[in-house]
Amino acid sequence: MPATPDASPATRKYHFISGLPRSGTTLLAAILNQNPRFRAGMTSPLADIMGLVMAEASSKNDFSFDVSDEQRVALLRGLVENFYSVQNDAGVVFDTSRLWCSRMQLLNTLFPGVKVIACVRQLAWVLDSMERLVQRQPVSVSKVFRFDTNTTVYSRVEALTDPRGMVGFAYQATKEAFYGQFAQKHLLMLTYESLVADPAAAMRAVYRFLDEPWFEHDFDHIQYNADEFDARVGMPGLHSVRPKVQSIERQPVLPREVFGRFANEAFWADPKNNVNQVPIV
Repeated sequence: MPATPDASPATRKYHFISGLPRSGTTLLAAILNQNPRFRAGMTSPLADIMGLVMAEASSKNDFSFDVSDEQRVALLRGLVENFYSVQNDAGVVFDTSRLWCSRMQLLNTLFPGVKVIACVRQLAWVLDSMERLVQRQPVSVSKVFRFDTNTTVYSRVEALTDPRGMVGFAYQATKEAFYGQFAQKHLLMLTYESLVADPAAAMRAVYRFLDEPWFEHDFDHIQYNADEFDARVGMPGLHSVRPKVQSIERQPVLPREVFGRFANEAFWADPKNNVNQVPIV
């Protein structure tokens, strides 16, 4: 397919998706992909690769004294541009990683005026959704819990919410971005609850934030799967997306006291906390 004018290196835009797991990042990517100008997907290795390059260009490497800050910026920006250079039919690229919320200053240095969408959800329901995936696989174990077969719902919640755990790190990174100096005009908080309840209104807010012309999405026929990746980490369904965007009522599978412990952790829901006037959808 020939490249469009929007897809040239000079005009291509880069946006970033971050936030909490099980909060709509894959769903958002699937919706965005309906727009032929956009390219989005599940979590990519780009942020991790960038971290390795940053480390090797730092004092960890004895020869780093010969690497200037200007060279570091060029290297890191080039990583993003070259990683997506094969997507020559996309004028707007979205990269997804839970790390991006912890790198707001870096992203703004590489791409001044950068836009980051942080997908969030009530923390109790994030953990409940993870536990539901675990309970679907009683005869296997997951890389998420380091293939440990001796776990309980309580130890799994503790592992997930540890500051370096899958949920704990993402939660703290999102909080850092929300209260940080680069939140204003650079960050949008997209709640899972709004996205599934009224996807059209939520996506219109996303388009306004990105300053992109509206595209008429089909919220009844969403397509996306990452079955191979989910199987590799031992958690089938981790990135599954239902064909129709809708809100589904269900009862928690977490014990009542565990669910209640995390029921009031939605810092973005209190207007007093929004000192940076971050748009919240």
